[in-house]
Amino acid sequence: MTNKNYFFTSESVSEGHPDKVCDRISDMVVDSYLSKDPYSRVACETLTTTNKVILAGEIRGPKIEKEEIIQKVRDCIKDIGYDQKGFSWKSQTNIESHLHAQSTDIAMGVDSKDNKDEGAGDQGIMFGFACKETEVLMPAPIHFSHKILRLMAKDRKAGILKGIEPDSKSQVTMFYENGKPTKVTSVVISTQHSKDLNQEKVKELIIPYIKKSIPETFLKDLKSKEIYINPTGQFIIGGPDGDSGLTGRKIIVDTYGGAAPHGGGAFSGKDPTKVDRSAAYVSRYLAKNIVAAGVSEKCLIQLAYAIGVSKPLSVYVRLDDKDINKTEEIKKIIEKNFDLSPRGIRELLGLNKPIYEVTAAYGHFGREPSDNGEFSWEKTDKTAIFKL
Repeated sequence: MTNKNYFFTSESVSEGHPDKVCDRISDMVVDSYLSKDPYSRVACETLTTTNKVILAGEIRGPKIEKEEIIQKVRDCIKDIGYDQKGFSWKSQTNIESHLHAQSTDIAMGVDSKDNKDEGAGDQGIMFGFACKETEVLMPAPIHFSHKILRLMAKDRKAGILKGIEPDSKSQVTMFYENGKPTKVTSVVISTQHSKDLNQEKVKELIIPYIKKSIPETFLKDLKSKEIYINPTGQFIIGGPDGDSGLTGRKIIVDTYGGAAPHGGGAFSGKDPTKVDRSAAYVSRYLAKNIVAAGVSEKCLIQLAYAIGVSKPLSVYVRLDDKDINKTEEIKKIIEKNFDLSPRGIRELLGLNKPIYEVTAAYGHFGREPSDNGEFSWEKTDKTAIFKL
C-alpha cells in the first residue's frame, strides 16, 4: 500500500535565473516569427554567460533581420532587469545570432501534403497533470514556490523591493497527511542582492513574501529556523555572470515540480508544431478539465507521438486510486471528442499565436488564461464533456 504520509519539495527559479533568461529569449524568437506568420517553424536555443548571448537554431518563416532579433534580445534583458558589470542590456554584452533555415528532412515529415495530414515535429512522450491541492489545480509546493518569486519580481520591477537583483530561487517543502498537503515545513529562498545589503537585511525584505504567497493555515507550524534566506551568506554575483544559462534546463520548474512525470522535452524556443510543447499543453488541458469536472481528485495523461505521424501512438489516463474504475470511460471520451493530431491541438488551443514569451518564467501551468490566447490550455471549458 502506498504511504500517504510524507514530505514533498518543489523549487522554482525567477526570470533572472540564467536558464530562464535563455528561455525568455528563445520564446521571444518564437513570438517574433509567429507574429509575422502564424505558421512559422522555429527551434531556437540560447546560451548566456558573462556579457555574452548566443542564439542558434532552425527557422522557416518570414525574413527578420538579425539586427532586429538582437535588439529584441536586449529588450528582454532590460525588462528582466539586468544592467550589471557582468551582464547588461547595453552594448557591453555581445549578442550573436546563428539562426538558419529548418532542415528539409524535418519539414518533409511535418508538412501536410496530398492525403497526408500534418505530422508531429518529433517523436516523444508528453505528460499532463492536475490535482485539487490548489485553486488552480496544481500541486501545492510548486504553486507556492512560483508565487513567492513572482511577487518578488513584481515589486522589484515596481521599485518597491529595493536592493534585490533579478536572479532568485525558491524551494518549498510540505508535509502530506493522507495524501493531502497540510503544512509547510521549510522554505528556502536565495536571491541576488546589492553590495550594501547584509544577510539580515535581505531576510527582513524577503520573509514577508512567504506570508503573502502561502495561506496562513499552511504556515502556522513553520519554525523560523526552517526559513532559509540566502543560506550561503551573500549572493552578489548572479545571473549569467555568476553561472552560464541554457534554454530548456528547468523543465521540472516549468511543469509540476516533480509531482508528476515529465517526458523530457523542453518547451521554450519551440513553435507549436513541436509536440514537446503542444502535446504537453493539451495533456494538461485534458487533465485539468477532468479534475475540474469532479471525475477524480487527480489525473495524469500521457500522449506518445512519432515524427511525421499525425495521430498519437497511445493515450494513457491515470486517475486517483479510488477512481480507477472510471479510467476506460474517460479514455473513450477523450478519443471520441478530441483531435489530438498536431493540427487538431493547435486549432483547439489556438496555439499559432505569439503567446509564448510570457510562459518562460514561473511555470507554464497554473496560470491565468488571457483574452489574447495566453495560457489557453488552462481553461476549464470542457468539463461538461467529462461529466459521468
